[in-house]
Amino acid sequence: MADRLEMTTDLIDYVCQTGTRESTSLEKLRRHTQNLPEADMRVPQEQGQLLHFLIKTLNARKVMELGVFTGYSTLWMASAMPPDGRVIAIDKRKDWQDIAETHWEEAGVRSKIDFRVGRAERTMQELIDDGEAGTFDLIFIDADKKSYTTYYELALRLLRTGGIMVFDNMLRLGDVIDPEVHDPAVDDIRALNARLREDDRVVISMLPFSDGLTLVLKTQ
Repeated sequence: MADRLEMTTDLIDYVCQTGTRESTSLEKLRRHTQNLPEADMRVPQEQGQLLHFLIKTLNARKVMELGVFTGYSTLWMASAMPPDGRVIAIDKRKDWQDIAETHWEEAGVRSKIDFRVGRAERTMQELIDDGEAGTFDLIFIDADKKSYTTYYELALRLLRTGGIMVFDNMLRLGDVIDPEVHDPAVDDIRALNARLREDDRVVISMLPFSDGLTLVLKTQ
């Protein structure tokens, strides 16, 4: 048997149909999002299920998300958390806030979500300054790609030991291995991939999943 399986659209559809438990609220928001011009920014269904799984595994009560869009991934995470759970969801734009808020409310998780508009690095530093370093169970990073190395160091300070960071788009549609491609986002992701491999403060697992997903476990 070959050690690598080519993921076709049919196989991904099968994974979504049999390997995820997308609620009615999540499906409704996903379908709404798919009709937007920016629909390709949405986190895939199977990735939302993974975030849900990780939060359940960690018994997470305090989570951060960088890059919210219409709040589909936020809803997956909030749905996994207990009533006293908290998701600090940060986005530099509020273009889709009304869509997100409406669906969070309908799903009954609005009280768990603290939505903040602004630059992620500024909000993260404010949280550190307010004494919240070392208190987050999971941080999902899917914001400005050219700032990933900056987000990494700030997230490492905010995350508790044993907590997990999840970085999205770490393969950047394959551009990371194309020597002809040089733009700030790809260069920063390459730099972070190299840093993560050598950083003994963490354990990593880079998955060829969706557009590349890297799990980062803080060990010290």
